[in-house]
Amino acid sequence: MLASAPAFGQQPVVAGHIKVASGSAFIVRAGGLVPAEAGQAVYESDSLRTAADGRVGITLKDDTRVSLGPGSEVRLDRFAYDPSADQVGFVLKIVRGAVAYVSGRIAKLSPDAVKLETPGAIVGVRGTTLALAVSPQ
Repeated sequence: MLASAPAFGQQPVVAGHIKVASGSAFIVRAGGLVPAEAGQAVYESDSLRTAADGRVGITLKDDTRVSLGPGSEVRLDRFAYDPSADQVGFVLKIVRGAVAYVSGRIAKLSPDAVKLETPGAIVGVRGTTLALAVSPQ
């Protein structure tokens, strides 16, 4: 008789890596704060947070680049990049602060699959570079 162990959940998807981090910069993962360091993996559903002296920049698997200035927070709500399976999508929730975005291959393959969300608007991206500033409400 064969028995199998139940699956307790899927492994998180590595979306990319931190390229640069300075000052007080953190990954918020599973409710805890992890100091951000260059080379560290960033997963789908992670948040990035910087204090007044912090900055962080990440590069995602599709070459999308996101940079946060001081006093900023974003959440990576969705990241899917498997073009061979027609699975591409990127949703970044910008909670507060200054964020620079440079689109990667997802925006070129499927522009409608990229969304930058703020408390007051959703920005559809059609392959571009942009900077946003979101003030706390």
